[in-house]
Amino acid sequence: MKTSDFNYHLPKKLIAQFPAKERTDSRLLVVDRSCGLLDKQFIDIEKYLNPGDLLVMNNTRVIPARLFGHKSTGGQVEVLIERVLNEHDVLAQVRASKSPKQGSVINFDNNIEATVTGRDGSFFNLSFASDDSVFSILDNIGHIPLPPYIDRADRQTDLDRYQTVYAQQPGAVAAPTAGLHFDQDLLTNLKNKGVETAFLTLHVGAGTFQPVRVDSIEDHVMHHEWLDVPADLVEKIIQTKSAGCRVIAVGTTTVRSLETAALSGTLKAFSGDTNIFITPGFEFKVVDALITNFHLPESTLLMLVSALAGQSTMMQAYAHAVEQQYRFFSYGDAMLIC
Repeated sequence: MKTSDFNYHLPKKLIAQFPAKERTDSRLLVVDRSCGLLDKQFIDIEKYLNPGDLLVMNNTRVIPARLFGHKSTGGQVEVLIERVLNEHDVLAQVRASKSPKQGSVINFDNNIEATVTGRDGSFFNLSFASDDSVFSILDNIGHIPLPPYIDRADRQTDLDRYQTVYAQQPGAVAAPTAGLHFDQDLLTNLKNKGVETAFLTLHVGAGTFQPVRVDSIEDHVMHHEWLDVPADLVEKIIQTKSAGCRVIAVGTTTVRSLETAALSGTLKAFSGDTNIFITPGFEFKVVDALITNFHLPESTLLMLVSALAGQSTMMQAYAHAVEQQYRFFSYGDAMLIC
């Protein structure tokens, strides 16, 4: 298939710059594969989840991964951490007028310094000279790394709202945004209804925003992200399916995690990197339904949801969402594919 098969026109005014007042205030486009498109509110999600269904969520926690500093020569530097390697070392994107050389030092606030120790493709290896851990440093001087299509600086409110209420494992530089619509009251209501929940971890990297720059999608090379699908989740999924109930992924990161763990043909516990690229024609082995946000034109995530719902169906759904003026992307509205 061609990358252009996943293009659509999106008026800039529909790109959400701020979250809804309350998490559950978002709209919900239901893509029912048996009866079409339905315009709902996200709080209506309860009506589409049945007792015994299993909601699988990504409990990664977004870290304040954007840093602003300067070289010893005075030139300004912006650092976006891609992955925390250990207590002092990170893999990061570095934006500067000239790429820093190995051995050069970047200075940040609070007298924090990081030394460039090498390169890994387009990323830089940085080592922080501090008794504090990387996570502590980021908590003190870092900024929430809002996506490039949010045309504003991060605010204090983003510390809470660009984070799911169930986030636990620090390491993501972008939020698993489908989960942003859930609040504790909704989760409690679902539990009381008999809907099961379980968690995995995938640390979302900045590569999630990487455009597809090839004409044929088969030529695209996916970025790597670290994930963990625990054994107790695998057992819960097996029990759910044995009972004739559904596994419902909250977000594309959850889909990628579950389907990575089942690539051998059998779902197994998995911990490590994945670069799985899910496109139309992919045979889903675990996921039955999906709660997701709206995705960028010609993006790998739009290709993923098209693999689940069908490319034609998905493009019709996106055209409908534009016509009905849904809010798009990270702080935007949601979609249920069922």
